[in-house]
Amino acid sequence: MRKLFLSIFAVSLLAAGCGFSSGPKTQPITTLNPPTPTPAPELTPGTATSSAGAVLTPTSDSLPSGLSWPISDALSRVTKKPFGLYVSPGHSPVSPEKFTGYHTGTDFETTAAEKNIDVPIFAICSGKLLLKKWASGYGGVAVESCTIDNQPVTIIYGHLRESSISPAIGQAINTGDKIAVLGTGYSQETDGERKHLHLGIHKGSAINILGYVQNASNLSAWNDPLAVLK
Repeated sequence: MRKLFLSIFAVSLLAAGCGFSSGPKTQPITTLNPPTPTPAPELTPGTATSSAGAVLTPTSDSLPSGLSWPISDALSRVTKKPFGLYVSPGHSPVSPEKFTGYHTGTDFETTAAEKNIDVPIFAICSGKLLLKKWASGYGGVAVESCTIDNQPVTIIYGHLRESSISPAIGQAINTGDKIAVLGTGYSQETDGERKHLHLGIHKGSAINILGYVQNASNLSAWNDPLAVLK
């Protein structure tokens, strides 16, 4: 009887063992495809990118025919020195201030994110390059001749990296062409000034790069850049 019981018990174990595997079940392997990288923006000559990768270019939106902004996001950059502002070392939105007088142009500021990148500057009108040099108070400066509203004017682009001013003297320039890049702030390239663009529009064909005049009446020799471009 004991032998019969053991035989039945052994047979039961063998039958039950048919339901077990010798190891864990193999799980199907799922292949993960890596994410497709976002391609870098395609740059054309004279463009730069912001810290977010956006292409910086001028825009002619809402501008008079034949004119262009000198820098990307131009209007948002006019935060310190508009045309005609009187400044002195003790009265200025900029510190330290080394100039005294009425501002003959409009300043376009740069952002903290643009401190170490090239910020391109573009021709606001078609004409030809009259002057490019290093000048006290500016660092690199370029002067372009143009005709706006059938009147001759000269355009002053100040605080440029002199070595980056690409047109040759006398070379024809088209609206929106790259002129140069801004100089490094507080360096010889900007004659110690912050990194920004000074844009001046002087009436007539004579070259006058004064950034300030001592009498408000002298401003009549200049055009307000924003009034011209808006």
